[in-house]
Amino acid sequence: MKKTIIVTGLLAFMFGMTSCGDGESTPAPEKKTMNFGGTEEPKKEEKAAPADIGDPMTMKGIGPVSSVELGELDQAMVAEGQELFEANCTACHKVEKKFIGPMIKGVMERRNPVWVMNMILNPEEMIKSDPLAKQVMVESNMAIMANQSLTEDQARKILEYFRTL
Repeated sequence: MKKTIIVTGLLAFMFGMTSCGDGESTPAPEKKTMNFGGTEEPKKEEKAAPADIGDPMTMKGIGPVSSVELGELDQAMVAEGQELFEANCTACHKVEKKFIGPMIKGVMERRNPVWVMNMILNPEEMIKSDPLAKQVMVESNMAIMANQSLTEDQARKILEYFRTL
């Protein structure tokens, strides 16, 4: 009997606590930081705006590729590029959605082909020195693209596959 009264009382208390208020949520208190004077100051939580890095379609990145000529689609290259992409890239990239890395579909409308190839071939230097690659890394929760040690020919085939997406 005593347990029933205690359980009933706790349930009534919990019900009463959840039904209090006017239905609006209370904002969380501001985070505070200590300055060197020993007083607390409110800490503003602002997401940093992406840096103005210019037009991504004109950026070429850092790496061995300085130009790419795009002509008619080469279906043999597309097929080989798809195989290479599936073997080396799908652990982090998906075609139709953002995963660990950016979504691949539409990348050729978002990035210069030279930049794409340099990112494939030289991700360490790109992430270290290229402002667009740094931005992509931030947008990917600081995931660093792994160097798959591909050749320029392999990267070009992957690029040809990307052109079909």
